[in-house]
Amino acid sequence: MSKPKNQSYRNYEQSGYPVLRLGYANVVLLGRWDGLSNALFSLHKNSTFWVKYDMGDSDEVIESYTLLDGTLEMEYNGMRRIIEIGETIDASKYEHIISFYGETEAEILIKMNFEKFEPSFFESKLLQKEADVIQTIDGYTYMHCNRIKDYSLEVWNYLKLPVESLTRLRWGAYFHDIGKRVIPIEILNKPGKLTSEEWEIMKTHTTEGAEIMRNHSVKWLEDSAFIVEQHHERYDGKGYPYGLRGEEITLEASIVSVVDAFDAMTTDRVYKKALSIKEAVKELEKGKGTQFKPVVVDALIDILKNKQFRW
Repeated sequence: MSKPKNQSYRNYEQSGYPVLRLGYANVVLLGRWDGLSNALFSLHKNSTFWVKYDMGDSDEVIESYTLLDGTLEMEYNGMRRIIEIGETIDASKYEHIISFYGETEAEILIKMNFEKFEPSFFESKLLQKEADVIQTIDGYTYMHCNRIKDYSLEVWNYLKLPVESLTRLRWGAYFHDIGKRVIPIEILNKPGKLTSEEWEIMKTHTTEGAEIMRNHSVKWLEDSAFIVEQHHERYDGKGYPYGLRGEEITLEASIVSVVDAFDAMTTDRVYKKALSIKEAVKELEKGKGTQFKPVVVDALIDILKNKQFRW
């Protein structure tokens, strides 16, 4: 088989190649050459993806990203630059997180050891079915979940927290609302105020979601279940489902709580209009130390002020 040329993922899909559709990109598994999986990563415009090199148990893991087409910005340790078409980024050369932002639609060729890439690719296809279920219930929740994943990783990175926990945070943030798939649609999308009985049902999405994660066929997903379970706990102990307070709430769940509230405030819903970012920041400041963990609120506000994230 000849090596891949720069083509749209749709051309490969029509030829029967496996395709993974994510909220921010489409990934085509092209095949193996010299023991490496080759994949075409089609990043959507104004979307971000994150890379953290993981050697695992091997002394020699290859992981590279070559820009084939489009305009792609790279950020590392607070420094940004535009990647040239044809340029290859070798992830093994970077100790910390690399983020890529698509100024336009961008096509990237990924090369990685197949034993590392392919299990993740096919497990992600399975997990994406979960996201598709959420999308059929509530399109807002589907796009919201993708934003919460990106926002949470940005805060974690900003606070210089252990990179080893990124995968756990990524899936916990992305699936924080997975329990909503068991909530009746008439409650989930009700335009008016919920009754007390409806509200009690709505609140079960935290524990129901955690159970889904703990019993998922992708076993490592259960490592993120606690984030799903705790993301509506409050710093002052007045949250749900368990009334945890302060340091009883994990930092991962505290981050998801803050960015979840921020995104909800700045997004139109069927029952309310979006606030401006300035207005939402004021609400976060009001909730600091009561609803929200102060260090997380401060980090998010700093990120917004420094324009270190594409809000």
